[in-house]
Amino acid sequence: MADDLYSMTYASTAAAPFDGDDLARLLESSRVANIGTDLSGLLLYRGGRFLQVLEGPESAVRDAIDRIGRDPRHRDVRVLVSEPIDERRFADWTMGYEPLGASTSPPPEGFRDSFDDLDSSDATVTARALAELTLWFRVRSGQRAA
Repeated sequence: MADDLYSMTYASTAAAPFDGDDLARLLESSRVANIGTDLSGLLLYRGGRFLQVLEGPESAVRDAIDRIGRDPRHRDVRVLVSEPIDERRFADWTMGYEPLGASTSPPPEGFRDSFDDLDSSDATVTARALAELTLWFRVRSGQRAA
């Protein structure tokens, strides 16, 4: 059925850098649109790159991804994961958000950056990175709420 629960995750590059005000406006319009279309999800932004998980009725998720693909603020939109789901992972968030700052010091030897792993041509690496980032976000959100 076209409106079963569905999840789609994409990565994109910002056409121009987003500052705090730009991101606040994007989040506000996304949250309003998501309430109206029964979508929930997560948005991460770092260094001009977006990672977003959208979930809800399949038709609404696909419409949102199509709209994002046409949005001039995004370039190189790549769908990383597209799948039916039994329950929402982000039911409490019309759009959870976390800015990810870049480190000013070099990473320790052997450090693996989950955000950068999203660019891997290996689907297993991409799926693992997405799972790690999703878990990281959920844990951080729970800590802030406590």
